[in-house]
Amino acid sequence: MASRETFEKWVTEALEEHNGKATILEVSKFIWTNYEKELRKDEETFYKWQYIFRWAAKVLREKGIMKAANISPKGIWELA
Repeated sequence: MASRETFEKWVTEALEEHNGKATILEVSKFIWTNYEKELRKDEETFYKWQYIFRWAAKVLREKGIMKAANISPKGIWELA
């Protein structure tokens, strides 16, 4: 199973790819497009990855890597 830290890295990569901000859908598409093989390696990861990458965003906010949800426009994730 891909580690939670791996998902933090993938979310950060997705945001960097989109010039520091993206919708949740854009982040999801980026992860699927670039890491589908890894997501399919483990059944548990495959069924949980949509939840896990959202959890990773929460952790990235707590670490100060992403802006707080109440600072960013609704539905947009942004790097700090």
